[in-house]
Amino acid sequence: MRVKCILCEKIEKIDDQLPIAKRLRNRPIHTYMCADCNERIAEKTKERIATGKFHIYRSGKEQEIL
Repeated sequence: MRVKCILCEKIEKIDDQLPIAKRLRNRPIHTYMCADCNERIAEKTKERIATGKFHIYRSGKEQEIL
């Protein structure tokens, strides 16, 4: 299956039997991110959490501070 990263628009080929491929076929609302973009976002998020000013806002629950 050919997929396109939503951030960098790089086209990759993934195996049809992988869970992500099945998820993309069955639920078109799901999007694909390549490994490079996924790692970059994870690193940036960890840096933001380390600053101490990162808040997760969830409705109906108390404010969680990481």
